[in-house]
Amino acid sequence: MLQFYLNDQLLRTDQPAGSTLLDFVRYDQHLKGTKIGCREGDCGACTVLVGELDAAGETVRYQAMTSCLTPLGNAHGKHVVTVEGINAVRGTLTPVQQAIVAEGGSQCGFCTVGFVMSLTGHALSPAASKPESVLASIDGNICRCTGYKSLERAAAQLHEQLTERPAAAQLDWLAAEGFVPAYFATLPARLRALRDAAAAGADGGAEGTSETIRPTPTGPDAPAAARARVLGGGTDLLVQQPEQLRAQAVELVFDDASRRGIRRNADTFYIGAATTAQQLLESEELRAVLPKLPQYLKLVSSTPIRQMGTVAGNFVNASPIGDLTIMFLALGADIELENAAGQRRWLPLADFYLDYKKLAKTADEQVTEIRFPAPALAPAEHFNFEKVSKRTHLDIASVNTAAWLQLEGGLIRAGRLSAGGVGPVPLLLRRTAAALLGQPPTLETLRQAQAVAQEEISPIGDVRGTEQYKRLLLHQLLEAHFVEMGLLAELAEPQD
Repeated sequence: MLQFYLNDQLLRTDQPAGSTLLDFVRYDQHLKGTKIGCREGDCGACTVLVGELDAAGETVRYQAMTSCLTPLGNAHGKHVVTVEGINAVRGTLTPVQQAIVAEGGSQCGFCTVGFVMSLTGHALSPAASKPESVLASIDGNICRCTGYKSLERAAAQLHEQLTERPAAAQLDWLAAEGFVPAYFATLPARLRALRDAAAAGADGGAEGTSETIRPTPTGPDAPAAARARVLGGGTDLLVQQPEQLRAQAVELVFDDASRRGIRRNADTFYIGAATTAQQLLESEELRAVLPKLPQYLKLVSSTPIRQMGTVAGNFVNASPIGDLTIMFLALGADIELENAAGQRRWLPLADFYLDYKKLAKTADEQVTEIRFPAPALAPAEHFNFEKVSKRTHLDIASVNTAAWLQLEGGLIRAGRLSAGGVGPVPLLLRRTAAALLGQPPTLETLRQAQAVAQEEISPIGDVRGTEQYKRLLLHQLLEAHFVEMGLLAELAEPQD
């Protein structure tokens, strides 16, 4: 039995954990303010807020999520907020809604609710509001009518109001100003009660724990029909197989605390398999050694999707153009696999992909952790990620690539190059990297590596580009690596 708060109401439901939060909100609870749009996480019309109790149990952190790709089971123990749950009195408007109305930010109105929820999520964020952060909060919302300028003005108006928000007692101020109703202040205690009841097994709480959401048996000897499907953030599987997931048992791993988090042990980073792309972006330790990481990750997807999509999910999806996969290949990552018997093994990520959508793992093995050597924050080491897609943001890559190079004595002593969209699997370009070793970072060295890369890849034409186009893209993106790393000053400026 799943239990969570939907707006101001505690709900218990036996609806399938693999069904979507969107369908539950609209069809089971008849809250029609949350719209059905693309069902792929692109348009943002179905955006809701999902609040999770922090580790200390004192505050609730809210994040905007696209409910069309949120597994209902991932709402367990949390606070889900739809547009019906943010107005203090029927007929009144919140400051967010008032700003959109005042600036003419709603025309047909279909997308408006998604913008309202994303901006409300920004208001609830404990981080100080900045002009760029308030705009970033709506990067997952699409509007076909307004041309966005009116919505940008509304966001700017909201930012001005939030500059008055105090550093302490923020929720009290937000409630007093009408951003959220007063009942929000009661949610930490109510979610603690849910958590404590589940831990004690009292009042039906035990039946809502992950152990009973997780069906059995799941091992290799279990009948195929009885095995649970592993489900993380849902950003891939709920696009491809929503009906199948609703009909079958699922093992939810998104909220597994043992698979979350980022830590550094000496010269190695360890990342839990259920860590999200947004958590990577926000990690101060990662940004310290990869200062452009936020810039790279903003090419991966929108804010709501980054808050849902997990690192291991991107790996196991096995897409030849998985953005996180390409990054971590160049970083020299290994993955830890655990089977149903609890046996664990480490495997280089580059050896994980055998053929298109074919992985070097048994049916009962799951990715539990990722590790990679910490890049040194020094002039000797360089990392870069490049991506080209039909849209700059919120799109699947035509070609993506990452590079890590280490220089010593004016020569390239070590390097890794990866590329996606140019073969049946995410590729570690071993031969191309080998062509760089022992060479100075010159234009001649680059040209030699580009020639080797053309022999190492095997792109095919598809909706994202012809074979020739993808070959040209990789050729140019390898050059972009050298330029962005500052290794070829002569290429940084246009040539006469």
